[in-house]
Amino acid sequence: MLSRVRVWLNRTYAENVFFMDQLRRNPSDRAVEIHATHGDADSPVLAAADTAELEPEGLSPAAYVEFALDQCQRRGIDVFVPRLHQAAIVAHRADFAAVGTALLAPPPEAVAVFHDKVIAYEAVKAIGGPVPPWYRVRTADELLAAVEELEAGGHKACFKPASGAGGVGFRVITRAPFSLAQLNGFPTPYVQLDMVVEALRQADEPVDWLVMPRLEQPEVSVDCLTGPDNRVRLAIGRTKNGRRRGFTLHEQWLEPARRIAEGFGLHYLSNIQFRMYGEQPVLMDVNTRPAGGLHQLSLCGVNAPWAAVQLALGEDPGQVAPPFLGQDYTVVSGPRPLRAVSIPQQREVEAGPLLPALPAPVTSIEAAQALPL
Repeated sequence: MLSRVRVWLNRTYAENVFFMDQLRRNPSDRAVEIHATHGDADSPVLAAADTAELEPEGLSPAAYVEFALDQCQRRGIDVFVPRLHQAAIVAHRADFAAVGTALLAPPPEAVAVFHDKVIAYEAVKAIGGPVPPWYRVRTADELLAAVEELEAGGHKACFKPASGAGGVGFRVITRAPFSLAQLNGFPTPYVQLDMVVEALRQADEPVDWLVMPRLEQPEVSVDCLTGPDNRVRLAIGRTKNGRRRGFTLHEQWLEPARRIAEGFGLHYLSNIQFRMYGEQPVLMDVNTRPAGGLHQLSLCGVNAPWAAVQLALGEDPGQVAPPFLGQDYTVVSGPRPLRAVSIPQQREVEAGPLLPALPAPVTSIEAAQALPL
């Protein structure tokens, strides 16, 4: 009889409750116990885990590694899926292996390349990957020059932090003056150029932005599973076009994703995002971690989280091909249980373990899509 597998997810996205559900419902019928840690006592991942703890606040990356090693040894973790402080953690892979824990994350070299979007674009361009034009901007004058050049080419300019996750800090530049039109309806990502320039000139320190043309839909996020041998075992594209979502195996998306995953050693689960620049798909972003929407591949009959855990344990699942492509769908929010008693979010000393989680009812795979981190 196969032993249970103990998996830890640290300070992860709320919708990874579905990642956890898929691990438990794995096709190998293997017993899985899940440990979760978070800085927010009301995170649904804590309620969905078998055991959970609050993470101490204010730790440096080095101190966090020590905290993580202690968790792995004390909890008997077989596979650790790090999100917070991923770069510092993967630099100590041998230390985790020494306490019996496999890291479900790429090597430090791959994490470093994609931490900075400018370095990432330069690296992907060097191997022949499709990238849009971009400008690194730190001052108001550099921003104006980049915007003017993009607008001269017929593009709308946008910017986002050179390092960061998700859509945090993403804005689209407009020259339209601020008016009541911006106050009607829901907030938008559009910001007035003159307001941004003024903010930059008054800032105490320079920013570090990536300025580029606003790319068009469809957006295609290719979820990849890559082995330590740099060979991709799974690549499926998730399409987004407004509210409509779907899946694709078209090579115009999968071929560059495989080239990036294999070329840079994006071991285990990664997510490579593309959008359209004119008639050509180009790279938008690369996540060196499982995407929040990875669970949506279950609509194609694929359990990607379990296949990744198998790889981390040295049990190669082989090529993972979807038996079918699920029909188009949309994403809606829904309820998810929390722990019965809330615990203060901030603590000056390390919090002790929480009580074992209450069983969470199974909901639709889209239920926690809109929940915050």
